Amino acid sequence: MYSDFNIAEFTQQLQNCCSRAQTKKFEKNEIITTYIKNRNQICILKNGSADLVRYDVNGNKTIVETLKENDVFGEIFFPVKTNNELFVVAKEEVEIVYFIYDEISYKCTRTCKFHETLNSSLLKLVLNKTISQNIRIELLTKRSIREKLQSYFSTLNVSGMNRTFKIPLSYTDLADYLSVDRSAMMRELKSLQEEGFIERNGSKITLRY
Repeated sequence: MYSDFNIAEFTQQLQNCCSRAQTKKFEKNEIITTYIKNRNQICILKNGSADLVRYDVNGNKTIVETLKENDVFGEIFFPVKTNNELFVVAKEEVEIVYFIYDEISYKCTRTCKFHETLNSSLLKLVLNKTISQNIRIELLTKRSIREKLQSYFSTLNVSGMNRTFKIPLSYTDLADYLSVDRSAMMRELKSLQEEGFIERNGSKITLRY
C-alpha cells in the first residue's frame, strides 16, 4: 500500500475543505448503507467498526469484509449484479465521511488548495482499496479451512515480528468471513493447536510455524 498516504489526514482535510463531503454518525447494528443501487458512493470509516454482509436466498450470512477505523468502502467498489443485496452494518457507534465519486472532482464552492491535489489523493485511496480486496480474494481462493485460517493469520501478523495477536472477530463472525462452517472451523483450530502450529487462548493466537 501507499506508505506515504495518510488516510486519516486525508479524511480530516476532506471534512474541513470540501463542501461536497458529508459526515454522519450511526449507532450499533444500524445499517450504514446498502449496495443495491450503484450510487458511486465512497465512504471512509472515521472511527468505530462495521461489517459488509450479504445474505443469500436461504438466509445464510456471509461477512464479505470487516471494516475498521480509516477503512474505505462503498458501492463503487462492489457493482451489484445480483439480487443479493449487500449491507454495511455498524458493530458499534461509528462516524462516516462520505461523498459521491462523480461529484467530488468538481470545483468546490469554497476556494481551497485541497482540490489541487484531490485527484491524486483519490487515486491512492482507490488503489489502497484494490490492494485490500486482492488480499481478501486470495484468502477465499484457499481450498481448505486450514489454508484459509493460516492465510488469515498471516494477514494479522503483517510485520512477521510479533507472532502473538488477537483475532478482531468473534469465532462466529470469523467463520462467516472465511465462508466456512463454524463447527468445522473450530475442529481445525483444535487440530492446529494439538499439532503445535498455534497456541490459542480465547481470541489470542500465537503462531508456532
